[in-house]
Amino acid sequence: MPAPPAPVLARMARVHPLTLGAIASAIVGLGASVTSLVDDHGGAPTFCAETGCEIVRTSAWARPLGIPMSVLGVGFFAAALALAFVPAPRLRRWLAIAGGAWAVWLIALQAFVIEAWCKLCLIADPAAIVHAALVVAGAGTLAPRLKRLLPIAPAVAAIVAVLGMWTAAPPAVSPEAPTGTPESVARAQAPGAVTVVEFVDFECPFCRAMQTRLDRAIAASQAPVRIVRKMVPLPNHAGALPAALAYCCAEAQGRGEEMARALFEAEPSELTTEGCAAIAERIGCDMARYRADLPAAEQRVASDLRDADQAGVQGLPTLFIGGERITGTRASIQQLTALLDRAPRS
Repeated sequence: MPAPPAPVLARMARVHPLTLGAIASAIVGLGASVTSLVDDHGGAPTFCAETGCEIVRTSAWARPLGIPMSVLGVGFFAAALALAFVPAPRLRRWLAIAGGAWAVWLIALQAFVIEAWCKLCLIADPAAIVHAALVVAGAGTLAPRLKRLLPIAPAVAAIVAVLGMWTAAPPAVSPEAPTGTPESVARAQAPGAVTVVEFVDFECPFCRAMQTRLDRAIAASQAPVRIVRKMVPLPNHAGALPAALAYCCAEAQGRGEEMARALFEAEPSELTTEGCAAIAERIGCDMARYRADLPAAEQRVASDLRDADQAGVQGLPTLFIGGERITGTRASIQQLTALLDRAPRS
């Protein structure tokens, strides 16, 4: 009678360490890429929902030739795994080297160009580099036996689960802080409507995404809503301060909503001092008064920044609806609508 099959770990122990390492690194990279793919194709990030992840995901580099990086990652690591069981050493070597070089470039891109880090990228990219090093060092291939192929899918699923727990962000909607509603938020309330206090940077891509979502929530809500915007121009956005000043000047003329829409829709390159003035003229502002109001607008921006600091704003966008704070873009349209419907009409 034949002996029973050896346990999986015992069988794997007989595989050369370089070969085992190359397969393991490809599995890890595939798991991270699949996790990113879920976030890329969902309505809101399911896993990597932190600010750095969002910045990388929405950057101009996230979709080369229109293809999401996560799709390229899944394709690369799936091919790397397939070639671990196919005797095509030259193809495998060149694919591994290309993937490793691409991963080095992506890490440099995050460090020096985007200046933000995605947690999942920091798993997938080093996995590609390690895979390349092991293949170049002599990792071999295995015969494609069923007992070797079956553990791959559960291993990838386990990695997705672990990465999901590691990258999970706190809830998008948090209850009112124990210290109560910030003074600047309480001061902005007015009777007869739900007041939304929005701390905003008009160039920030996440503020723009939130505004689109908020507009749809307001349209779906049964409550009358007024928006109070607090200017928080971030120093890394060149057009943020000119846009904030332009908004304040336009709001002083009763054209705040029109200006906000125009600023959110403008290309970031348009948000210069001259570009914002052109937008103000286009929406019908009195330009002589607009220019005269600029010193007061500077004081208003400084005051709004103090309000943001007093309110504990640590990321944009930050909204206050009733007593509840919403930070980032993770809140869905349905969540925002529910908040508007149940908020007090102060």
